[in-house]
Amino acid sequence: MPEIRPARDADGPAVAALIAGVFAEYEGCPFVAAEFPELVAPATHYAGRGGGLWVLADDEGSVVGSFALSAVGGGRYELHKVYLAAAFRGAGWARRLYDTALATARAGGARRLRLWTDTRFHDGHRFYERHGFRRVPVVRYLADATEAWEYAYVLDLAEAA
Repeated sequence: MPEIRPARDADGPAVAALIAGVFAEYEGCPFVAAEFPELVAPATHYAGRGGGLWVLADDEGSVVGSFALSAVGGGRYELHKVYLAAAFRGAGWARRLYDTALATARAGGARRLRLWTDTRFHDGHRFYERHGFRRVPVVRYLADATEAWEYAYVLDLAEAA
């Protein structure tokens, strides 16, 4: 049975491989490890930002999902590294990862969550919207290998309660 656990710094290469696999599903979305320096020590990175990183490990212990959280300040938290291998989608694992991060944010006094997501990641958009997030009227361009445009999403936890 797959399990959700806190990430360790040693999980960095496995999280990178997960992200590379998801990026490969999209045309023009290359993964360049140098653009993800936080994956050198991901557990330390997100813990140092008042949050955490959780991974979903399959029966063999391979990382097949990830979900990260960081504190922004003023009761605001940001979601990061929301990825799930295709074979694990549609079985509730993304929701379980989200619930784990959400519980941590709430315990830290979160009042609002935000995230940025590539405009191409339509399944992700549906996931966020199903969980009460709303897209705000702003986009940003990433001058990286993916040349992505990203949507911003927010969730006011007081309204969602």
